[in-house]
This record gives sequence, structure tokens and C-alpha cells, in this order.
Amino acid sequence: MDVEQKYFSNISSRERAIFEGGISMGALFHQFIGTPVSPKSSKSLEKSMEESLKLQPCIKKVSVLIDLEKLKDVNTEFDYVSLGGDMLDVKILSEFNGLQAHIRMKFIEDLQYPLMYIEDIIEP
Repeated sequence: MDVEQKYFSNISSRERAIFEGGISMGALFHQFIGTPVSPKSSKSLEKSMEESLKLQPCIKKVSVLIDLEKLKDVNTEFDYVSLGGDMLDVKILSEFNGLQAHIRMKFIEDLQYPLMYIEDIIEP
């Protein structure tokens, strides 16, 4: 019995794709929130976040956007702020056995919260 069968035999391909996308989204949030960011460093930080998540199992595509409008208010003597969940719009495509889970995190104004949710499921 291989590792895949041993540890994931009790869930479906759909559940596995969602699990991998959700774990990756949580890792991104808890690893990068609080990172110093400025308008000048935002693109390299986006790229670093994307590249690190693509290393995770089942993750096929990652898109990270930092809201530059929120960074325009950077007006400290150090010219940076701490990255917050309200600044991020993240999309993760997780795939397992042909099933695709589109996981998203973005700040929802009505909730005043950076919500993580399943945006779409595409069956093979």
C-alpha cells in the first residue's frame, strides 16, 4: 500500500482537492500575514507567495494580488506596513485525479473579514 492509499483512502478525490487547497490557503495566511510590505516590494512578495504554495501537493496554479490602493497609505518613516488579510486577493487551483477545486481568499467588505471559500469545483 502506498502513502496515498494509506493516508487518503477514506476521502474522495473531491475532498482531497479541497483539503489540499484549503491547507495551502491557511498556510499562506498564517505564514505571510505580518510580513513587511511596501509598494516597491509588493510584486516580489506576491511572486514569493505564489512560488512557495506551488510546492505543495496537488497545487497547480496560484495567483496572489496585494491591493496597491491599501499600500498608497504607507506613510511611516520606514515606508512599509505589515501585510494584512484585507490587502490580499488569492486564488488557488488544487487538482486531484482530474477534479479541480478553485479556492479563494479575499476581503469581503460586508463582513469586514478576509474570507476563505470554495469558489468552484470542476469535475473531470
